[in-house]
Amino acid sequence: MRTLILLAGLWLPCLLWAVESQQARFQVEVVAQGLDHPWGLDFLADGRLLVSERSGQLRTVTVAPVAGNNTDNKAPATLSDPIQGLPDIWTGGQGGLLDVARYQDWIYFSYAEPGSLPLTNSTAVARAKLQANRLTDLQVVFRQQPKYVSRAHFGSRLVFDQAGHLYITLGDRYLPRDDAQTLDNHHGKIIRLWADGRVPEDNPFVATRGALPEIWSLGHRNSQGATLHPVTGELWTHEHGPRGGDEINLIQPGHNYGWPVITYGEEYSGGKIGEGTHKAGLEQPLHYWVPSIAPSGMTFYSGDAFPAWQGDLFVGSLKFRQLVRLELDGHKVVGEERLLEQEVGERIRDVVQGPDGFLYLLTDQSNGKILRLRP
Repeated sequence: MRTLILLAGLWLPCLLWAVESQQARFQVEVVAQGLDHPWGLDFLADGRLLVSERSGQLRTVTVAPVAGNNTDNKAPATLSDPIQGLPDIWTGGQGGLLDVARYQDWIYFSYAEPGSLPLTNSTAVARAKLQANRLTDLQVVFRQQPKYVSRAHFGSRLVFDQAGHLYITLGDRYLPRDDAQTLDNHHGKIIRLWADGRVPEDNPFVATRGALPEIWSLGHRNSQGATLHPVTGELWTHEHGPRGGDEINLIQPGHNYGWPVITYGEEYSGGKIGEGTHKAGLEQPLHYWVPSIAPSGMTFYSGDAFPAWQGDLFVGSLKFRQLVRLELDGHKVVGEERLLEQEVGERIRDVVQGPDGFLYLLTDQSNGKILRLRP
């Protein structure tokens, strides 16, 4: 059953869909709108939402808490002016201001950083303190090397584990895709650092001659989703395939995930890539999609608001404008449900579980929205 209810107000939850899925009945609220291609979302300690816009703005959103099962929550949401103090950001193609994450009292964000040579850029990660509506104490903790002339495949998601390690997913920058198989560059890699940018001594390639010591895994194409398993603490990622072959991977230190030697996809113009789908020493994905869904943000659900969803993995789809729910048995995907294509019909860029146990989504549009899913 799908019901559309109109509520008044510019920054109110002004649209409400009621949805009945396989495992739960829920409603979808538009919490805020008017964002320019929002990319990353996290929650500050005071409950405000922190959201990045690919065009280079960082904002906070203040949302009143939901009271009980009230379906007509008209408390206003406030969208801040752009936060001041960001570094220079290269915007164009898939580049711009990308993911955001809060760790302790720092705000971390990834972005396309311009290089010293014309048109060059790469993914960088910085951290800063947020005071009023300005960033202070800005520190760049990582720069992808080398800088390259490209408008595509920047990655990048930011994930912290319980020990304080920062994982950064990085794209292969599209044309130099063979770099994903060598350890002297950051193209097509996942990086592991301490929160202040130092390299952990137990990283797998610290003692490997010619390798960049911050590399955690290699052989990735363009990972734009990453999350920790809420029970095991394992790092799960997904990555865009070319024409088919989007993958979900369980990341192990030092392992090679195959791109572009093996893939379930093919060239955009048609034709084989690499050596097939399997090769000794290269990891197989836990799950893959043919055709591609163009996956975006990803999170495990562990809250109490939707008991039937606990342990499920949620992945946004850009191509099909859906939220994909995956049921798991250990590391095996045993069920898949596609949600929100008819109700929302917009590219889903990110999905995050809020501290209230609800799911929050970003839609990748010029009038991008923050959506909230709750019972």
